[in-house]
Amino acid sequence: MTDVVIAGASGFMGRHLTAAMRRDGRTVRTVGRGPSADAAWGDTDGIARLVDGAGLVINLAGKPVHARYGDATRAEILRSRVETTRELGTALARVATPPPVWLNASTATAYAHSTERAHTESDPTSQQGFSEDVARAWERELEAADTPATRRVALRTTITLGHDGEATQLLFRLARLGLGGPQLDGPWFKHERYRGLAADRGTAEAAAPSTGRATHGRQRFSWIHIDDAVGAVRHIEATPELVGPVNLAAPQAVTNRQLMALLRQTVGMPFGLPAPRFVLEPAMWALRTESELVLKSRWVSPGKLLQTGFAFQHPRLDWALRAIWARLRAPVE
Repeated sequence: MTDVVIAGASGFMGRHLTAAMRRDGRTVRTVGRGPSADAAWGDTDGIARLVDGAGLVINLAGKPVHARYGDATRAEILRSRVETTRELGTALARVATPPPVWLNASTATAYAHSTERAHTESDPTSQQGFSEDVARAWERELEAADTPATRRVALRTTITLGHDGEATQLLFRLARLGLGGPQLDGPWFKHERYRGLAADRGTAEAAAPSTGRATHGRQRFSWIHIDDAVGAVRHIEATPELVGPVNLAAPQAVTNRQLMALLRQTVGMPFGLPAPRFVLEPAMWALRTESELVLKSRWVSPGKLLQTGFAFQHPRLDWALRAIWARLRAPVE
């Protein structure tokens, strides 16, 4: 009997979850596009055979969002999330012994930009724009699956930090190079890369702001350590009352200014050049990514995890960054 099936196991979180489940003594099978996967996307019958009788299914598949939102990339970000979730739901609906729990990736960017208060799972996800629309489409596909015997949870994940995480390594690199100042929003040319999906369908355009918000570095940074993300998955599986969206976020969010100051302190860099919007945008163009990833205020609270007694190993960002930096600096054995 297959114990755990993980789709998207080659990514940062997927690698850690696979290793953790195997340390727990569980058998792990994977769904993906590479030759090492046990079943391939597009082979719905093969996926069905894999998930039949499984104890847990985790779907983390989706094109990374660290990219420029051109038309082809926008389409692939949406397709890679919605179609894989749909195919997995189709496979689960076919099996004789459906898994009791299905955890499907989602994103905390589903919530609106906020500098006033943290969002919990009870808050609406009504802000318009590309990232928010993708999150809603992703979760609608999970909700639409015909799997009444399977408890479904959408993992609304914040920035996940760890020594081998691409985002973490980039943040440390900026701080070490003296570029660890705050990212400051401001005026910029209007563009349509953040337009909502409705605009692509030829209906009324729903566009996220592209011309700047006066946050002055006060945009919030919500995060979670990879160890706590893995622990949260274990906790959700073991807690039957957890259903629907669950925020994967540490209890302590910080401002962008606080984040960059903590990074500088961690690496021992006494200064960090700030990045106003007119400096940030060309840099993001060169890095082939979007400024929205650092300028939108993502303030998310782990409401359901705290209500059900989940204990965080890394509740504070300063502790988490020091632990990660020590791991990065440790000699390789």
